[in-house]
Amino acid sequence: MKFSVLVEVRLLPGIADPQGATLERSLPALGFDDVEQVRVGKAIRLVVSATDEQIALERTRELCSQVLANPVMEDARITLQPLSQPETAGNPA
Repeated sequence: MKFSVLVEVRLLPGIADPQGATLERSLPALGFDDVEQVRVGKAIRLVVSATDEQIALERTRELCSQVLANPVMEDARITLQPLSQPETAGNPA
């Protein structure tokens, strides 16, 4: 079974976000003076093959802790959903 995975990596509260601060300072000049508390993160999309959702989630957590996020400074929010399985020709569903 294959799962579509979205990993959203964000800085933990209290960790300085210079990119977010720079963006926030520039917004009033662009007419967005009603926007505040800008934080910048990253989104990573991938497909994981696993026998079930729990295993896909665990593998993605391992990937996050080893490669995608720095657990000292960042947290990772994982969203996954099964990809639809293609039907086999000649085998009615």
